[in-house]
Amino acid sequence: MLVVVTFLATLAAPHARRVHGLIAGGLPDLPAIGFPGPAPGAGDGPRAARAVAFALGQRGKPYRWGAEGPQAFDCSGLTWAAWQAAGVTIPRTAAGQLADLPRVRGRHQPGDLLIYPSRGPSRRHVAMVVGRGRMVEALGRGIPVRSTSVRRGWLGAVRPGAGQ
Repeated sequence: MLVVVTFLATLAAPHARRVHGLIAGGLPDLPAIGFPGPAPGAGDGPRAARAVAFALGQRGKPYRWGAEGPQAFDCSGLTWAAWQAAGVTIPRTAAGQLADLPRVRGRHQPGDLLIYPSRGPSRRHVAMVVGRGRMVEALGRGIPVRSTSVRRGWLGAVRPGAGQ
């Protein structure tokens, strides 16, 4: 066990300053959560990391249709507010996000938006990818903002900030 702990500490040592910055509130230094696949465009990593951090920070807040925060969110209000916090303007609705943002080619990256069909008033639902196989969403009435596994059946995936 001591060998494993020593090995992990050796691997983590080069990142200690970054972890300390995160604990001290240095979210702009937060690295993008990466996984294999094409990297986002130049400069998108820090903005995507800020959008993801914002969205994850809203977990537990109530769902309210039409809400864009800070007390409650609907699905597209959450993604819109997260990207606004990262300095990127995107359409307010899930349908607008699907129609107007660049489509994802290849694997999803943190900050990408997945648009699903919905029975709700807008007929669309949007969630944000936060890491490998995980997303954050404001699903519907009675369900607070939460992080969950990516579900199948999405209509499209878009990448805010790509090429800006």
